Amino acid sequence: MAIALHNLKSSKPKKSKKRLGRGFGSTRGRTSGRGQKGQKARSGVGGLKRLGLRKLMFATPKLRGFKSQQPKMEIVNLRDLSEVFQKGEVVTPKALVKKKLISTARYGVKILGTGEIEGQFQIQGCAVSKSAAEKIIKAGGNIMAE
Repeated sequence: MAIALHNLKSSKPKKSKKRLGRGFGSTRGRTSGRGQKGQKARSGVGGLKRLGLRKLMFATPKLRGFKSQQPKMEIVNLRDLSEVFQKGEVVTPKALVKKKLISTARYGVKILGTGEIEGQFQIQGCAVSKSAAEKIIKAGGNIMAE
C-alpha cells in the first residue's frame, strides 16, 4: 500500500481531552478542575500564565526618568580640529560636515576644549566653550560671530 495523505498516522497516540463540566459524578464538574475563584479560575487567563507574563514583566528594564525631545548640538573637540584642519583655515559647520567630524550641522555645533590646539584657526558659526575659546585665542586664532 502506498503512503498517501489519507492513510498517514501520528507516531504518538492522541491523548483524549478531559471532558469538563459534566456534573458532580465526573470529578470534573461544577468548577471544572479550576478550583474556586482567583486568577487561574477565570477564563482567558491560560495563555498569559503559560507565556510567563510576570517573568517577562519583571525581566524587561523599565524606563525611568525623562528623555528630552529637544535636539542636541553636535560636539567637536579641539584635538580633532588640529588633526583635520590646516593652519589658518576657517572652521564652519559646513566644513566640519565635509571633513566628516560631524554627521549633520542641523542643530548647531559646539567646540569643546579637550586636547591641545596646534595652529591658528578662525572659528565661524559655532558655539565655543570658555576653555576652548581661551586655547584658540592663546594659539593666535579668533572666534567670529555668525
